[in-house]
Amino acid sequence: MLSLPNSIVLGMSAVFGTLMAVAGVASADAFVKIDGSSTVYPITEAVAEDFQNAKRGAVKVTVGISGTGGGFKKFCRGETDIANASRPILQKEMDECKKAGVQYVEMPVAFDALTVVVNPRNSWSPTITVAELKKIWEPAAQGNITKWSQVNPAWPDESLKLYGAGADSGTFDYFTEAIVGKAKSSRGDFTASEDDNVLVQGVASDKNALGFFGYAYYVENQKKVKAVAVDGGKGPVLPSAKTVEDGTYQPLSRPIFIYVNIKSAERPEIRQFVDFYMKNAPALVKEVKFFPLPAQAYTTNLEHLDNKKVGTVFGGRSEVGLRIEELLKREASL
Repeated sequence: MLSLPNSIVLGMSAVFGTLMAVAGVASADAFVKIDGSSTVYPITEAVAEDFQNAKRGAVKVTVGISGTGGGFKKFCRGETDIANASRPILQKEMDECKKAGVQYVEMPVAFDALTVVVNPRNSWSPTITVAELKKIWEPAAQGNITKWSQVNPAWPDESLKLYGAGADSGTFDYFTEAIVGKAKSSRGDFTASEDDNVLVQGVASDKNALGFFGYAYYVENQKKVKAVAVDGGKGPVLPSAKTVEDGTYQPLSRPIFIYVNIKSAERPEIRQFVDFYMKNAPALVKEVKFFPLPAQAYTTNLEHLDNKKVGTVFGGRSEVGLRIEELLKREASL
């Protein structure tokens, strides 16, 4: 029988021990699975990164981007612990969750300003009315409104190239409801993507482009795209912290959420992650260019989790024009 020197045996034992430790971490149940909105993604990803660093790799957090609708499909099948959502849960999703026995706590985490953008070389439309946006995006516009001049005769007789959120996106649902008057009611002949970076690149590469996505993606790409002031009936208003907080950026200001599976929250790593999220949200929300809620909102979220106050305050509908103070009153009364 081959006899190995003690130094080699000890070395092999150390390597074997390390491999076993790595395997132990890799096979551990300390996972947090999250999916959903690309708008909420930067916030949750920032929280996940800091949380994993704080836990020194003992907990693995995965954050996917399936869009709000895609995220709720996975969440209501029990495949994820947390859903990122850029709109409240809808009735059909509530029914799917109920069927699968999935109960959840609704947690608003920030406000977003859905931003209408054009190419920086666009010199003709620094402002746009809700009526003009409707004329561009309503279903009847498909194949008919194809030039800027058809929207406003003062604008050039140039092709209009459109970029927007995909059909599984909560941003698409909210934008169509706010602008057209009905969720998912839209022309279909535009470049659609659940990945906001694709939309940024599209608008940035075409002088005649117009698109919409969350404020954070606009701020990150201000050299590539230009925000348009939206006139909801009281004059044109640009998105900003001030106009979101004072409620003047309407109808495109909206709350964004995470939904936590109440059963998942019984696992210590999920509860620790949610605690970490709510305690660090004010700073991280601001860091990734969203608008944090007052501190009480995050405290209320954790109280709801403690007291197992499951459900939604929206009754299965998305709402347009909700102000921050109204959201807080409603959530507090759950």
